Amino acid sequence: MQPIRFQGAPLLLCSIFTSFRYTMAMEVTQILLNAQSVDSTVRKHSEETLKQFQEQNLPGFLLSLSGELANEEKPVDSRKLAGLILKNALDAKEQHRKFELVQRWLSLDMAVKAQIKTCLLQTLSSPVPDAHSTASQVIAKVAGIELPQKQWPELIGSLLSNIHQVPAHVKQATLETLGYLCEEVSPEVVDQDQVNKILTAVVQGMNAEEGNNDVRLAATRALYNALSFAQANFNNDMERDFIMRVVCEATQSPEVKIRQAAFECLVSISSTYYEKLAPYIQDIFNVTAKAVKEDVEPVALQAIEFWSSICDEEIDILEDFGGDFTADSDVPCYYFIKQALPALVPMLLETLLKQEEDQDQDEGAWNLAMAGGTCLGLVARTVGDEIVPLVMPFIQENISKPDWRQREAATYAFGSILEGPSPDKLTPLVNVALNFMLTALTKDPNSHVKDTTAWTLGRIFEFLHGSTVETPIITPANCQLIITVLLQAMKDAPNVAEKSCGALYFLAQGYEDMGASSPLTPYFQEIMQVLLTVTHREDAGESRLRTAAYETLNEVVRCSTDETAPMVLQLTPIIMTELHQTLEGQKLSSDEREKQSELQGLLCGCLQVIIQKLGASEPTKLVFMQYADQIMNLFLRVFACRNATVHEEAMLAIGALAYATGANFAKYMPEFYKYLEMGLQNFEEYQVCAVTVGVVGDVCRALEDKILPYCDGIMTQLLKDLSSNQLHRSVKPPIFSCLGDIALAIGENFEKYLMYAMPMLQSAAELSAHTSGADDEMVEYTNLLRNGILEAYSGIFQGFKNSPKTQLLIPYAPHILQFLDSIYMEKDMDDVVMKTAIGVLGDLADTLGSNAGSLIQQSLSSKEFLNECLSSDDHLIKESAEWAKLAITRAISV
Repeated sequence: MQPIRFQGAPLLLCSIFTSFRYTMAMEVTQILLNAQSVDSTVRKHSEETLKQFQEQNLPGFLLSLSGELANEEKPVDSRKLAGLILKNALDAKEQHRKFELVQRWLSLDMAVKAQIKTCLLQTLSSPVPDAHSTASQVIAKVAGIELPQKQWPELIGSLLSNIHQVPAHVKQATLETLGYLCEEVSPEVVDQDQVNKILTAVVQGMNAEEGNNDVRLAATRALYNALSFAQANFNNDMERDFIMRVVCEATQSPEVKIRQAAFECLVSISSTYYEKLAPYIQDIFNVTAKAVKEDVEPVALQAIEFWSSICDEEIDILEDFGGDFTADSDVPCYYFIKQALPALVPMLLETLLKQEEDQDQDEGAWNLAMAGGTCLGLVARTVGDEIVPLVMPFIQENISKPDWRQREAATYAFGSILEGPSPDKLTPLVNVALNFMLTALTKDPNSHVKDTTAWTLGRIFEFLHGSTVETPIITPANCQLIITVLLQAMKDAPNVAEKSCGALYFLAQGYEDMGASSPLTPYFQEIMQVLLTVTHREDAGESRLRTAAYETLNEVVRCSTDETAPMVLQLTPIIMTELHQTLEGQKLSSDEREKQSELQGLLCGCLQVIIQKLGASEPTKLVFMQYADQIMNLFLRVFACRNATVHEEAMLAIGALAYATGANFAKYMPEFYKYLEMGLQNFEEYQVCAVTVGVVGDVCRALEDKILPYCDGIMTQLLKDLSSNQLHRSVKPPIFSCLGDIALAIGENFEKYLMYAMPMLQSAAELSAHTSGADDEMVEYTNLLRNGILEAYSGIFQGFKNSPKTQLLIPYAPHILQFLDSIYMEKDMDDVVMKTAIGVLGDLADTLGSNAGSLIQQSLSSKEFLNECLSSDDHLIKESAEWAKLAITRAISV
């Protein structure tokens, strides 16, 4: 096939198209333009035409798009959309869809792919920014597919040769492409020689001598993505010095975007190469301090982010190693924050005074003062008590000043340092400040100050309430005042009321597990009434106020004592009535429907907490049962609304109801089952699917063998879910665990499912056994998967125990022991998996007796594993191990 000549591209396209020959060859430009029309009819028709073309002639479709993108005579809008569609034909967010698109590209004819790639590379020379920038992204997507397959080996060399071309826009486009390529491709795919050449090209492009700012910006952004490739280069002192010098110089560029991109590079370096920063830390402090004090906000924010990132690194290191470092430690702590403290803290405190009069107080707002306060909080967590004497003079100096900015900054500084220092250090200061802050919450004339005061009170109650100090913060003398002030503040502006709800939430949480009586009990009725009133405020939709009020009401109920059970019982019909009102059938606009769905979700969540509270003890459960039928009917009506968010909340509440009602839940199953099945089939809203799987477990525990009539349908759907590549991976661990719940509930009746369930468990176990070299996220997921598999085995063994059919499990025992051996040898299981694994070893011995004894004796590591668990510091692991040892001893001695 001849390379495309772009002036004559439509003629070539005519020759290769089959169906759509005339339409697409002659009108592709117009169709792409129509697909952006404001007229929805025109737009939909064009989108449908493009979809048909893609389905019926994929090679022609992709060639037409690449030809359109490369053709300088075409309109910018059609070229840009052509590139965007081309990019979307190569990549997707959902893993299963991404896999399909990758396979589809790889299966295309080599000649077709070669022509598309030729078009893309040619487009990099386009003087039209939208065209060459889009082409950069598409080339990177193709590279992400092909380079791991050892295809397109000439790409990087071809791009690097462009760097030396004269036109600046070509250099800019090529650097952009290299940046995107580094984002898409794993470092091990590119050999070190090419990495060196990429870094050389990028760093040269950043150089101040490069006259074109667009080129410098593209190079700086490319370096950000290329940093993960630069491990070997950062290990070389001379190369590292050069890279760091160029980045620091770029932070002083006259161009704002270049300065911002350079600081973004420093932030990335701080986390990727923390252990290499010591020689540069003083220079970095100088450039960040200058930026924070003098530069525009986007640059200053990144400069602060550098220090926040250093805090994150040091907090992680100190938590992992507890400060006990040796020369052999992978990453020692260099205590950069501690060293910078005398200069860093004043710099951050200064930013707290840079609030904006009209700053958005809803969540999501971000400005210099917020960034500074966040960083100050991280510094406090990093250095502990040492920050207190550096911050207190600032607080004392500003807390009573007439300017609201100074009062708010002082309050924000105090709230920011409450996590990190010891309670002994903070409690005397809080005891002095508490009355002052309670007064400020209701009397300060400025809403910003009241907002921050309520937030700070919440932090006091979160981190210091209930801590073991000689002088408690909340006493019988001040408890009433605190509650009175918080409830009064809930009548204030939505942002102040929302933070006050948050403070009450943590106040209630501090009194959890109080036993028979709680200091909040005398105020319980009033607290409930005020919170319900807040949920009905006309402005409750602002600042998350309604949500905060319900969350606080839930926490107050959850942490309440038996004394208040009658009042919780009185709350039940109130919440039921409110949920009933949202289900009455008036027609709503889409915006109103969304708000109504949100409210239904909150009410279902509230009922869930009430059910859990009242269902936890027999006296209250008996009284509560009068409402069970009505509540279940409400939940079933909620399901009929078909809203994913509410579906999830209602499912969780039904799980609580199943637990509370036990075997009596059977009467709801005929009507509920169809919604259970619907939830298990809901691949798209995978959180709903996961919650539904959990509820199947709750129902199994409640009904035991009464679940049997529904098991064929449930098991069919669960096994179908496990077989699907469309299901989000996070749902698979709970499904495996659910198999164990079903087996435990129906005992030997699980026999008919063994031939389907066991092979699936076996293949999943094999996949999860070996994870060496996996990243932290993958190791965490693998442990969740292993735990789900082990819980399934445990449920199956316990379900068959004492049944004449236990011999059916004998053929599976060797593989299960092999699985336990392999995860023990891997040495990366967490405590949860360790406890479940040693429990399964005990279940195996307990259920199979002498049939398991000899196998366990032959196991490679069972004895070592058992001994390790017996000497564990975790009492739950130790307890499981002691039981397993008894079971194994019995099995061996039979």
